[in-house]
Amino acid sequence: MALTGLEIFKQLPRTNCKECGFPTCLAFAMKVAAGQEGLDSCPHMTDQARSALSAASAPPQRLIKIVGSQGEFSVGQETVMFRHDETFHNPTGVAILVSDALGDDEIKARCEAIKGLSFHRVGTDITVDLAAVQNTSGDAAKFAAVAKAVSEQTKLPLVLISSDAAALKQAVEALGSAVKPLLVPTDGALDSAVELAKSQKLPLCVTNPDLEALSGVTEKLSADVPDLVICPGDLPSPKVIEYLSIARRAALKKKCRPLGFPALVYATDSDPAKAAIRASSYVAKYAGIVILDTVEPWAVVSVLTTRQNIYTDPRKPVQVEPKLYELGQPSDTDPLLITTNFSLSYYSVESELTAARLPARVLAVDTEGTSVLTAWAADKFNPETITKALNDSQAQGALKHHKAVIPGHVAVISASLAEESNWEVLVGPKEASGIPSYIKNDWKP
Repeated sequence: MALTGLEIFKQLPRTNCKECGFPTCLAFAMKVAAGQEGLDSCPHMTDQARSALSAASAPPQRLIKIVGSQGEFSVGQETVMFRHDETFHNPTGVAILVSDALGDDEIKARCEAIKGLSFHRVGTDITVDLAAVQNTSGDAAKFAAVAKAVSEQTKLPLVLISSDAAALKQAVEALGSAVKPLLVPTDGALDSAVELAKSQKLPLCVTNPDLEALSGVTEKLSADVPDLVICPGDLPSPKVIEYLSIARRAALKKKCRPLGFPALVYATDSDPAKAAIRASSYVAKYAGIVILDTVEPWAVVSVLTTRQNIYTDPRKPVQVEPKLYELGQPSDTDPLLITTNFSLSYYSVESELTAARLPARVLAVDTEGTSVLTAWAADKFNPETITKALNDSQAQGALKHHKAVIPGHVAVISASLAEESNWEVLVGPKEASGIPSYIKNDWKP
């Protein structure tokens, strides 16, 4: 049974030195009890106390790392059921399936398509994380060759899926010791694959649709293979979501260690639209890794977008770098528009200008990622902060005019801003959608 915060507190030095990052030892103990902090953060704990508290310090869900030829993917170690309780930490891994039954040219084309599944959205690059190589040919040598080719061509960490433990071993040997793939033994190959995972220190997936039976297996295996991933197998979507939810709740709320592992699920429908819908629902409900069998960009980007939205930190607004942006190679007579560095505010302005093919400069003022009205109400978007941003950006050096356009929602600050900054302040439209019309009809340098 997990220890309480007070029980952990009794084992701490109780000096309130704050070196752990918390104001008191009690606050630190409560975080450890909740599985949100590790004992390593306390520099003054004795070895005896550390040993006694090791079980309590372990997060409720284990962190699993899958290592590729160039980089690694981490999943797990989540601490809350709901994003708004704190945040989700390690985003769901999106993997693309590659069958070893494909021909050499098809495999190469598949790898090239996987490499192209990278998209830029609200200032962030979103991309697939893994490649899942499946041994559908039944040929161990071909499976090993395809795994090596996919690793070399995509540079991504791998998931290896096979019903033959010998084929898994051959593929692992072909990849080399530096690559640490996730092993997914199917159709009764688990027992044979355990020895491989143990000897090579590889993460191992355990598939069982019965959570009670699964917990018995993981409890037995975790002593030899601590890095486990669980999988519901081939279940209908509602059952998969139920499975993921129960496992997550048992691990986080009941401290059930045998279920404290990230989960792998399949969304391999032949229809890419259905696959994307299934995958997105699994991302929303606790999947650690989702395997897709499509390289259609429109399908994959919808899953990646869902993941990006869910795994943003609710305590920290999504924001762009506060600076002066140049859109469409503006001249020294084109307008200067002012907004905040809240990503939605900035990209709304940018998208309207780009769609209308209107060159302009946009100054994103640092409001800690809050929107125009929110920042104005919190006194973060005021004449002083805007003036400082104007001066820091040295916008005047790029312009012949001395005019700045502010959002119509904050027209009330126009006079005080003009006085503070010595700029001519113009009041633009309230909504970004009105910017093209404003520039075409009302802007005069």
